[in-house]
Amino acid sequence: MGHRLAGAIASFVMFSAVVIPALAQDRMPPIPADKYTEAQKKAAEEFSGGRGYEVRGPFVPLIRSPEVMLRAKAMGDHLRFNSALAPRLSEMIILITAREWTQQYEWVAHHDIAIKAGLRNDIADAIADGRRPVGMAEDEEAAYDMSIEIQRTKRVSDPTWNKAVAKFGEQGVIDLLGINGYYTFLAMAMNAARTGLPAGVAEPLKRFPD
Repeated sequence: MGHRLAGAIASFVMFSAVVIPALAQDRMPPIPADKYTEAQKKAAEEFSGGRGYEVRGPFVPLIRSPEVMLRAKAMGDHLRFNSALAPRLSEMIILITAREWTQQYEWVAHHDIAIKAGLRNDIADAIADGRRPVGMAEDEEAAYDMSIEIQRTKRVSDPTWNKAVAKFGEQGVIDLLGINGYYTFLAMAMNAARTGLPAGVAEPLKRFPD
């Protein structure tokens, strides 16, 4: 996957070392490896061979549909590691998605990666609080505005669209929307399945009123 994948995997070392517990509230807890179907076993081996760690997080519920899990992995590999956007922007968009869906695992998994990729702590903190960050760079503003609009209004205004296309080009805009959509899918799966955080990790995001 190149240096971007290698760097991201390195950033996950501490996180991946923690075993996700089968908490009572989890609707789809981890399946013991000896209980996998043949399709699940093959998918798990392909997953770990490509990612360098065992099935975890959103892929725990997704392995119930092995082909969906592998296709999701493939899309995620491109969007995270080979998109037209800089890692700083990709990771910021992932944090925005995690915040909009109050997806605790997604936030925990990507916060430190975002900071290491160059996102300022105060920008991440503002996103966590549901506030518009101040002092963003032009590319961060363009990515933030489009992500927030599509997440909250399900539409994108002409000024926001035009600014994003001017900054990222048409491929970059599609990759930006792809990251929003992909991590929304993972957030939906984890929220529905009530996927738990690693043992001893507190929820980082406040739960906003409905």
